[in-house]
Amino acid sequence: MDGIEANITPRREKRHKQMDEIEANISPRREKRHKQMDGIEANIPPVQEKYDVFVSFRGEDTRRGITSHLHAALLQKKIETYIDYRLQKGEEIGPALLEAIEKSTHSVIIFSQNYASSTWCLDELVHILECKERYGQKVIPVFYDINPSDVRKQHGSYADAFAQLEKRFKDSIDKVHKWRDALKAAADLSGFDYSNNHGTEADLIKNVVDHIWTNLNCESSCDVEDLVGIESRIQQIELRLGIDSKDACITIGIWGMGGIGKTTLAEIVFHKLSSKFEASCFLKNVREKSEQPDGLDCLQKKLLSDIFKGESLSIESTIVRRRLSRTKVLIVIDDVSSPMQMQRLAGDLQRYGTGSRIIITSRDKDTLRQIVEEENIYKVKVLKSDDALQLFCLHAFKNNTTRRTDYEELSKKIVDYAKGVPLDLIVLGSLFFNCQSKEDWEDEFNKLKRFPRQDIQKVLRISYNRLEENEKQIFLDIACFHKGEEVNEVERMLHVRGFFVISGIRNLHDRSLISIYSKKWVGKVIEMHDSLQEMGRTIVQEQCIEDPSKRSRLFTNEEIYCVLNSNMVRAKCIQCFLFFSFF
Repeated sequence: MDGIEANITPRREKRHKQMDEIEANISPRREKRHKQMDGIEANIPPVQEKYDVFVSFRGEDTRRGITSHLHAALLQKKIETYIDYRLQKGEEIGPALLEAIEKSTHSVIIFSQNYASSTWCLDELVHILECKERYGQKVIPVFYDINPSDVRKQHGSYADAFAQLEKRFKDSIDKVHKWRDALKAAADLSGFDYSNNHGTEADLIKNVVDHIWTNLNCESSCDVEDLVGIESRIQQIELRLGIDSKDACITIGIWGMGGIGKTTLAEIVFHKLSSKFEASCFLKNVREKSEQPDGLDCLQKKLLSDIFKGESLSIESTIVRRRLSRTKVLIVIDDVSSPMQMQRLAGDLQRYGTGSRIIITSRDKDTLRQIVEEENIYKVKVLKSDDALQLFCLHAFKNNTTRRTDYEELSKKIVDYAKGVPLDLIVLGSLFFNCQSKEDWEDEFNKLKRFPRQDIQKVLRISYNRLEENEKQIFLDIACFHKGEEVNEVERMLHVRGFFVISGIRNLHDRSLISIYSKKWVGKVIEMHDSLQEMGRTIVQEQCIEDPSKRSRLFTNEEIYCVLNSNMVRAKCIQCFLFFSFF
């Protein structure tokens, strides 16, 4: 191969000489035009805070071919890409391009026949390799219609290019040596060789994009380190999804109380797996958005727009339904509160292509049952004690390991109060992070035990507000009086109170507001997470902050004593207190 390139044909040699002459003797008019282009910032793609990929390429070789196709494929995967389609002229690249390279996590270098003839490209290459050394940027060489050996040794067209460069830069030959070293270093990197045209260009682009996507997911998994205890949950979701299964369409549900981490779990799985599908869509906060005017219509339009890349379409169209039936999709419908929402958005599962997957998150298990098989509903449980402590400390101490050791006992008390709910742990961790001393911590914790944090309560109250009146009253009774009691005994008491007990308890359980456990020697008991109990009791206290006698329920000794001692007891309070005193 080297011998063949050394004896390059006169015709090819003549062509390269002509190209060099054209490059060296550019017309004044054209030179003026390019100077104007370099000076106009509006023509430069704006530099964002961060890019996933920077693409370095020789415009005249690949601009209209592989580069444009690669760019389109990256955008289709929602991979943020910086690509400069301007005509690359001039001796030096501008600061905007240098900044874009530095802000990219990956650089793709498309080596082509005339890449080395552009000093612009060579300067880009040098800066890319500097970023690799300085910031750990991942560099992916693509050898398109050029042998890696020619790039490494500067043979063939690269030899011709450097012969000209050494003439042009004879007074600054160190720069030429720097370019040679950069080419050799880049050619030694693991990349994609398309010099022998093995496979199709489409295969090449797919392989490059898949490689980048895998790298980005690995980086995302580093972020998951802050999400303590999430890995095992991800595995459970992936197991139910059965990505490798050929089933037509599988729908799974993620069920749990507010603040337990349903949305976070769905987001991680979505970003990890979406590259395996032809199209994907994440519909967030469905409950909230569906309550707005035309909310469900807007969500449905977003679903179709995401799947069909921005097209404005109607699900009623026969053509749209036909296209959808041939498309393998991944859809997440987050925070669903009614079967109607699922039906409008997910619809008939037969409408999607083979291999499609749908993930639905909800606080209400009964809602999920309308469309999801029981075995495909995953309940998100509270964190184990070690994971809970780790998550709290992550937010309470950041990287201050010394302070963490000094505050260990206090931390365990706070974590015990949070009972493994990620939302509680995160909010509380952030609260205590701002405390300056142990005395501040103890004071804040004492206040916390009396007055629950509003940030937590706002989230938990969403489930409560959606209950029917019968269920609200049962929830408040359990929060005030019945936590930890036998189910049969609680049902008897609530029945005497005139509530519809069986359906009420079932709905509270399905909405993750209570739990029912079997205890040895005792039987089934009703449990309620402490944060939910605190929320229920706070709701009762808010009925009248100043005067406990005007509340519907009294549940602390201090309040009961205060009301009885003041002779201000209302009939409703006497009934409630006496009722629960006699049983």
